[in-house]
Amino acid sequence: MNRRKLAIIAGIAILAAALLILLWPDSEAETHAEGEEHAEGEAHAGEEGGEAERPEGLVLLTEEQIRSAEIELATVQTGAAVELVFPATVAASPTASARIDARASGVVRSVGKTLGDYVRQGETVARIESADAAALASQLSAARARVTELSSAYERERRLFEENVTARQDLEAARANLDVARSELNRAQAAVAAAGVSGDGRSLAVTSPLAGRVTAAPIVLGSFVDAGEELYRVVNPNALQVEVALPSEDASRIQPGDEAALIIGDGREVGARVRSVTPSLDPESRSATAVLSLSRPIPGLQPGAFLQARIRPSGEVDQTRIAVPEDAVQVLEGRDVVFVRTERGFQAREVQTGSRSAGMVTILSGLEPGWRIASDNAFLLKAELEKEGATHGH
Repeated sequence: MNRRKLAIIAGIAILAAALLILLWPDSEAETHAEGEEHAEGEAHAGEEGGEAERPEGLVLLTEEQIRSAEIELATVQTGAAVELVFPATVAASPTASARIDARASGVVRSVGKTLGDYVRQGETVARIESADAAALASQLSAARARVTELSSAYERERRLFEENVTARQDLEAARANLDVARSELNRAQAAVAAAGVSGDGRSLAVTSPLAGRVTAAPIVLGSFVDAGEELYRVVNPNALQVEVALPSEDASRIQPGDEAALIIGDGREVGARVRSVTPSLDPESRSATAVLSLSRPIPGLQPGAFLQARIRPSGEVDQTRIAVPEDAVQVLEGRDVVFVRTERGFQAREVQTGSRSAGMVTILSGLEPGWRIASDNAFLLKAELEKEGATHGH
């Protein structure tokens, strides 16, 4: 009995050892796998935690990367150009506006242009049937006939002189008379050309002295007009100027050469510059007039339009405002931002901008004096943020 028990116990022990040997490798593999999953989970958790801690709009860059990208730094300082705002009026410059009058009395026989039409310099815009046209044509015909007559007389005198029939003074007198007649013919031809006399000698041409658009056209087909009566007004829209009324207390602060900006009706700003300032005040309005030249033509701008002009007196600085280089301000997702230097790179900060002048932008809010910001090549930081946004979007 004891032997049987010992045999059973020994068998159980052998079976348990065999099972232990069979199961040991699987348990070790499972333990190793669980450790790897735990480590991987910790790694992912660490990465997710890092992204959560990274502020929005932060671009991570080392000093070496900043130098490699040639990103220049600037220190935010107070001091922005002073701006004075005045009402202004668009006007045509003296060389860009023309009044076209009737050259002679007569009846309007043709009207070539109407209000708003474009005209070329020297283009005929109307014709007037006039007795002056007939007189000019008659003078031209008479001059031509006189030249023909005296040419024949000169040729006759030349032949007689060569045959020793007449004296030299007779030949020279004939040549002098022919020269005078030719001079009269040239004068008559020039008068006819300048007046634009028609081929039939009945009408005179009315031409435009400059290229531009018709802004007034009181001419009426078939009406009788007197010499000097206004028929058209033409303005070159590419040669406009802006006239600004300066109050007496500000007139002395504005000088020729000062920079300015014009605020168009749709909110756009166009650069300009003070060309001249009247040396005295208008006796009625007690104001001086500053004339501004536009930096470029403005489509749709018409004489008589009212604008606002912001003029920056040279040398005047507002120490309560901040101005930064224009390249430092970038547009990111519809917002104006400036990249402020941090320990780890650059942080995009939204700012409220004001006027722009001489490559500088006035900052109304969002920055503090003493901060270091990216100026040159700041667009690279914007591009980096946009690239990261596109990557995360996918």
